[in-house]
Amino acid sequence: MATPFLAGLAVAAAALAGRYGLQAWQAFKARPPKPKIRKFYEGGFQPTMTKREAALILGLRENATPDKVREAHRKVMVANHPDAGGSHYLASKVNEAKDVMLGKTKGSGSPF
Repeated sequence: MATPFLAGLAVAAAALAGRYGLQAWQAFKARPPKPKIRKFYEGGFQPTMTKREAALILGLRENATPDKVREAHRKVMVANHPDAGGSHYLASKVNEAKDVMLGKTKGSGSPF
């Protein structure tokens, strides 16, 4: 007597779990897609640094004020200074970016 009752209970539980699973899957498929946001700029350095590339390196807008450029340069250099374990190449690119943003560039600028 108990066996058919337990079998029926198991079938009902499986049916309810399946129904809940299908509803959850439908809700998951119907939600709007999340936009993929990139945190970092993909790609290498350009042969001659542009103002856009300099702004990307310093994390600024292209029309930033000189004070903001100097402040951003200081923050990026603290993180990438060669004396603190950073790369000489990246430090030169950060310095070049500051020069481009302040309008002090004479050419490619980077010794690398």
